Amino acid sequence: MDIAGRKIGPEHPPLVIADIGINHGGDLAVAKQMVRHAAGAGCEMIKHQTHFIEDEMTEEAKQIFPPNADVSIWDVMATCALSREDEAELKRYTESLGMIWISTPFSRAAANFLNDLDVPAFKIGSGEADNLPLIRHIARMGKPVIMSTGMQSIDTIRASVDILDQAGIDYALLECTNLYPSPPEIVSLQGVTDLKKAFPNAIVGFSDHSIGPDMALASVALGACILERHYTDTRYRKGPDIINSMDPAELRHLIDRSREIHIALHNPKQRTTAEEDVYRFARASVVADKDLPAGHVITESDIWARRPGSGEIAGYDFDRVVGKTLTRAVTRNTQLTWSDLDG
Repeated sequence: MDIAGRKIGPEHPPLVIADIGINHGGDLAVAKQMVRHAAGAGCEMIKHQTHFIEDEMTEEAKQIFPPNADVSIWDVMATCALSREDEAELKRYTESLGMIWISTPFSRAAANFLNDLDVPAFKIGSGEADNLPLIRHIARMGKPVIMSTGMQSIDTIRASVDILDQAGIDYALLECTNLYPSPPEIVSLQGVTDLKKAFPNAIVGFSDHSIGPDMALASVALGACILERHYTDTRYRKGPDIINSMDPAELRHLIDRSREIHIALHNPKQRTTAEEDVYRFARASVVADKDLPAGHVITESDIWARRPGSGEIAGYDFDRVVGKTLTRAVTRNTQLTWSDLDG
């Protein structure tokens, strides 16, 4: 998978996405400050949310209050949405700092707007993961798609994935739990493995709403290639998503540690060159466990294996020594050599 030249897959370091979402509260200056701090933390991709309320919701939304807000979902989005001009400026500013900018369209009009802005990819949120007409509309634009799969099962997203497959576009599926924040009792790291098994054509990642970076980092060891977390420049801001948002320091931590885990994930089980010096003293050598005369036939109780490993006969050759005849007398703790043995 390739988004604006950034290759994404098991052979590449995980892509960490800083999800600004609506944390800026509708203020472009705040959004730019968040972006600037993210760039300083080494971030590669910013994700926004594009809300055109009239095309996104019906009047019934004014009566729906999300669990993490004290006003209706209509009012939340109306307050936090950027204007078209501000959103275009945020994209320009993000790219001027060397980062990739994508967004989640929550309506057909938003998808069309983002396509006109020439975004390199689309994000589909968990709430739209089974919105087949919107997914089909986005897929027809021919750009890569990253889709979160919170509140869904493997079976309920099959129709959506079929649309992406039929469109012939690259896509990623992110395991996700949609409670803000998500406690470990309901977070599914196994979901990363389940998605990989069920959808072999997909790049698989993890969209995290828990507190702290631990769950996202753990997902890397299971093969997550994308890590997405809500992001803010400071946790002292107010907003429904701030509680489970990372700040620039945690963003830097997530980037660095995920890359380290990715490197370690691809190292085979073997003794490395760097370990050789340690191995020479850390392993054991076969030694006499008592004074033994020349001509003595060695039994298991006559020998033992002790550090250092500088002796000629390693501890793993212990059984080969049993039954051999000593060619010379040795004292206790003498490191044995093959020339000391006959037979």
